[in-house]
Amino acid sequence: MPAIRHGAKGAVISGWGTALPEKVVTNEELAATMDTSDEWIRSRTGIEERRVGGSTVGLSVESGRQALEMAGLDPSRIDALVLATTTPDKQWGTSAAVQNELGLFCGAFDVNAACTGFMYGLVTAHGLIAMGADRVLLIGTDTLSRITDWNDRATAPLFADGSGAVVLESVDGPGQMLGWDLDADGSALSILQSEVGGTIKMEGKEVFRRAVRIMVDSAEKSLAHAGVQIDDIKLVVPHQANIRIIRAACDRLGISIDRASVVIQRTGNTSSASIPLALADALDRGRIEHGDLLLLVGFGGGMTAASCVLRWGGGLE
Repeated sequence: MPAIRHGAKGAVISGWGTALPEKVVTNEELAATMDTSDEWIRSRTGIEERRVGGSTVGLSVESGRQALEMAGLDPSRIDALVLATTTPDKQWGTSAAVQNELGLFCGAFDVNAACTGFMYGLVTAHGLIAMGADRVLLIGTDTLSRITDWNDRATAPLFADGSGAVVLESVDGPGQMLGWDLDADGSALSILQSEVGGTIKMEGKEVFRRAVRIMVDSAEKSLAHAGVQIDDIKLVVPHQANIRIIRAACDRLGISIDRASVVIQRTGNTSSASIPLALADALDRGRIEHGDLLLLVGFGGGMTAASCVLRWGGGLE
């Protein structure tokens, strides 16, 4: 992917929000219905519990409203809504339903890139702002429990529901995005997929092998485009798929997992919501300060990959 054009109109994140269903499903509850255990799930995935329930529209409205309130924006000031999801409530119109319930007066569309959906949406939102939009609401939401086979111990412990949203606003001068990369390898589609009307099917060992490789490759491209080194990165915000994948990717990139935002233990894999949930957690915990360099990176079914380097708050040091 090309580097950011010099002089392109930039943007910064001015608000964020999250939404998780009330229902908590623990590893012990799963162990009561299938051949697994809390220790087995924790050791292989890092997950202790996950949230299940709600609709894609409902969770999106909740996280989106929080992001708008934090940014201090009236809904009428949003120029576009981008909804990243692989689990729309209906065949079409999910983003339009969210737009209506939030009281927005703008275009709205879905982006489906599986677990990299939020990253694809983030690059798209920056592109809209570079073309003249002033404010974009980006939401990543998935309700994977609806397409999970709860009798399959290879997938049931992994997937969950959730939503994360950010508001992006245009700025004068340099924005937050320093470099980005989007990638896909359609030859790997069969190892992680879901047929229309079916459930998630996954070849776990092959997904692990390819996921680490494609995440690291994408991250290194974004670092190169941004003109920075991994040692310059304050925090990695990875897709929350599996703690072993996160650890292996950090090892290959040469950064300690202590410098990664990890929430998978309590959220599970929420696909498009994964990265914004981890980003919001880091922000709420005070792990990110103005001027910090962040590396956001993930992979998804397809197989897709995406990453970017952000300077938090935009501008230059």
